[in-house]
Amino acid sequence: MITANYTAEGLRGVLKDGGTVRRAAVEALGASVGGTIEALYWMFGTDDLVIICDLPDDEAAVAIGLAVGASGAASVRTAVLLTAEQIDAAAKASPAYRAPGS
Repeated sequence: MITANYTAEGLRGVLKDGGTVRRAAVEALGASVGGTIEALYWMFGTDDLVIICDLPDDEAAVAIGLAVGASGAASVRTAVLLTAEQIDAAAKASPAYRAPGS
């Protein structure tokens, strides 16, 4: 999942080109690193945009963040989304952990 916040420059681009042109640009960006965009929504509140994408690896996510951030048009944050099955597998693991002070 990628969340983004536009800079003033980025917002001027959205106003000029519109949402469908931006969505197409984001889809092309995802495809350029071997991924697909599953959902893209603008929102109001803390973030301007949320993108759910299927990327081939962490490096692809970093590459997207670097490209968008370097453009100066937006800042991005990425988060890895996990399935229920992945949480089941993690819950069955037995990590060796000692809490601070114990």
